[in-house]
Amino acid sequence: MSALLLLDLDDTLLKNNIDEFLPKYLDAFSSYLGGAIDPQRFVKSLMAGSQAMVQNRLPDCTLKEVFDAVFFPLAGLTPGEFQPVADRFYQEKFPDLHNLTEPVPQAQEMVKEALRRGYRLAVTTNPLFPLAAILQRLKWANLPADQYPFELISSYETFHFTKPDPAYFAEVLGRLGWPEGPVVVVGDDLTRDIIPAQSLGLAGYWADQHSVDEQPDDMPGLGHGSLEGMLAWIDASPDENLLPDYSSPEASIAILRSTPAVLDGFTRGLPEEAWAERPFKDEWSITEVICHLRDVDEEVNLPRLKAVIETSNPFIAGQDTDRWAESRGYCLQDGKRALMDFAAARHQIVKLLESLSPEDWDRPARHAIFGPTKLQELVKIQAAHDRLHQQQIRQLAAR
Repeated sequence: MSALLLLDLDDTLLKNNIDEFLPKYLDAFSSYLGGAIDPQRFVKSLMAGSQAMVQNRLPDCTLKEVFDAVFFPLAGLTPGEFQPVADRFYQEKFPDLHNLTEPVPQAQEMVKEALRRGYRLAVTTNPLFPLAAILQRLKWANLPADQYPFELISSYETFHFTKPDPAYFAEVLGRLGWPEGPVVVVGDDLTRDIIPAQSLGLAGYWADQHSVDEQPDDMPGLGHGSLEGMLAWIDASPDENLLPDYSSPEASIAILRSTPAVLDGFTRGLPEEAWAERPFKDEWSITEVICHLRDVDEEVNLPRLKAVIETSNPFIAGQDTDRWAESRGYCLQDGKRALMDFAAARHQIVKLLESLSPEDWDRPARHAIFGPTKLQELVKIQAAHDRLHQQQIRQLAAR
């Protein structure tokens, strides 16, 4: 069975001691800027922007936009002054830092063997750097992106969440179209890679050969060992142990929070006519799909969730929301505005769900179609509905 491998970069494919690398990186960057900014002020501004990225929960702002909003006021620079210099730094000076890193010897052969097997590969490094820096580090790992067909490389220009947020991995899978089959997150960091992946319901391989005897007892299905043993662990694992399970409340919340971010990623830069184009006469356009998601969240999902939370075993009526596309003229609406309104409505739902106690997820309801159900089941259905429409917009945007 084919699999999707989500591969961490630093200290998984590339040996990179961050305690040694980060000071040298900051010193090289501040020196390259010359007298444009005091080095201490630059480092303080850069670290503040990085912290803002880690804390970001806004699904309609890329990490770069979050970083810029914090960095430039603190640094006292304008994007026009800083960005061209930064671009040159990553082209001219950043490559000199390669001697602080070392390729993981077995990484290249593992990637080659995975490709021979027909596995899909994505580089899921924490997206706190520009793509230019990540491409350089892949070269240092002897895995240049122009020679290895990675389907996705997460960077701060295009992603909205960071590790250890499970929504980061949900955003990755959404961008990849929620593929069928086994998914394995491979990383060296238990906290940033493995635990959030398992929160989303994904299999994980903890590539940490220095702590092989320290696997947590409460994480069944977790592989643990050297990177070169990862494929053998996959071979020895039952297929069902490697298949995603998105049924937990944590997984549902991560998917729901990631959906506006995934749609933002698919639609940025699309020409206006692409938003309104229908692939076939009876199929929705991108704008119509987003209007549908917005109105269902505002008028169906949020009221239903509140009813289940606030009422004892309420009756949930079915609603035919598909007809709203024609009756409300979705095709004539502003798709970008609809996406902003959808993100706002979705934020209310996620905030509500994140406030629940474990007992609240078992609250009962009577659904006109599904019969007796519980809050957790209703939210899981909403997350599955999201995944279908993410796949739909991915296909529409690709056209």
